[in-house]
Amino acid sequence: MGIIAFAVVLFLLVQAKFILISLAIAIILFSLTSDAINSISRLRIGSLRITNWLASIAAVFLIASGILILAGLVLSQINTVLTTTLSYTEDAQRAVAQMFSWMGDDVEAAVLATVQTIQVSGYLRQAAGQAGTILSHAILIILFVGFLFAERVWFGTKLENLLSDRTKAERVSRIIASIIRRVNRYLLVKTAVSSVTGLAIFLMMSFFGLEFAVAMGLLTFVLNFIPAVGSIAATLVVTLVAYIQLPEPQTALLIFVLTGMIQFMLGNVIDPMLMGKTLRLSSFGIIVSLSFWGAVWGVPGMFLAVPIMVGAMIVCSHIPSARPMAVLLSREGLPEEEEFPPLITPSPQKAPEAEPPARSYAEAEAKYTAVVSGPSERRAS
Repeated sequence: MGIIAFAVVLFLLVQAKFILISLAIAIILFSLTSDAINSISRLRIGSLRITNWLASIAAVFLIASGILILAGLVLSQINTVLTTTLSYTEDAQRAVAQMFSWMGDDVEAAVLATVQTIQVSGYLRQAAGQAGTILSHAILIILFVGFLFAERVWFGTKLENLLSDRTKAERVSRIIASIIRRVNRYLLVKTAVSSVTGLAIFLMMSFFGLEFAVAMGLLTFVLNFIPAVGSIAATLVVTLVAYIQLPEPQTALLIFVLTGMIQFMLGNVIDPMLMGKTLRLSSFGIIVSLSFWGAVWGVPGMFLAVPIMVGAMIVCSHIPSARPMAVLLSREGLPEEEEFPPLITPSPQKAPEAEPPARSYAEAEAKYTAVVSGPSERRAS
């Protein structure tokens, strides 16, 4: 039964990947901005206070603008690369074959003949078709984010009614908050480091007068979100593009060294310093997660592999029967965060009396505001 259930779930994950990928990205964007909205909703301008619905509308507008701008930038760069790639096809084939010239003329000729059999135009058409789904994903993500913000004030009430126990609802809320906290820290650090890396690659290629500087900077930014293999793939792609355009192999080798140094300093030195012990994930587990989600959802699955793994580890750490899995997924065998004490379920006689659930939007917003506001503000009210 377990094997059959796993096969059915895997089949559904593959078949519904368009919706599930958009939903996963929308949940991540919602969690990234939720804490900021809570902080904004506590601000007061004189006697006026920014309400949750106003802050939520502003957040949805900013997220939608950012997604559409990023999607437009990606599509424009993909179009630029696809339209100019055909002119570099023959040069690229000869450049790849020349990399094997040290093995003899026969080997170089064989490699050239093999590379020339690759139908580049077919792959370009396939890539163009895949790029067309970016806008569809962007629109669906915006819709998901908008409805998540519309439902956010009811989440606590739904959780209490679902579990029929205020103590269990608080416990689940703390688990969700722990997942959001770790994923947010990971994504913020990755975004900052990837942005600096992409900017450095753009400046380096512009200094050498190479084409596709913007495209390579954007590609480096995106691939750096894939742990381990992303930075390696970005370095190889940048080096190959430089090798095709430059007549001197020594300059291409210099670009390879500079790109590797940038990736090493930012990815292996600065990134761990900023990340600290936020993830606490096993390196082998990350590779396995990348392989699994890459096979199920393709490249988007590789981007979502680490956030999904963080959530699975934290959830399993709070379920006694699944705790061994959390220990295996963690780096030192300690899946809990050191700075947060373990969840303790209060005894029944000391448990606080459950409050009646909210029956209107005004009651739900007041209850939500009381939860996210500080103790001093609650006492003042």
